Amino acid sequence: MAIRSSIIVSTTFDIQGRRIREYKGVVRGLIVRAPTITQGILGGLKSIIGGQIGAYTEMCEQARQTAYDLMIEHAQQLGANAVIGMSFDASEVAARASATEVLCYGTAVVLE
Repeated sequence: MAIRSSIIVSTTFDIQGRRIREYKGVVRGLIVRAPTITQGILGGLKSIIGGQIGAYTEMCEQARQTAYDLMIEHAQQLGANAVIGMSFDASEVAARASATEVLCYGTAVVLE
């Protein structure tokens, strides 16, 4: 479920035509996801034959969206109306369980 808000999010460190009035600080959204049993089975079978692994792609996209939504929620809690310098980072946390950590972060600001 994506959060629909009036918060502007940019990967750059400014918003063209807008001035930053206040910096609220770093905001983040963090989630750790592992594939479902079905995704694991389908992904394992697909890795044998090769090619794009749609089940894992879906899992990763869901994790990115959730991390993004959590970051937006954090920015709203701080009273920001924009996030600048937004980026994603991901790393493996539990190789055996195929768990992946996805972090979405940026700087919460108030634009004039």
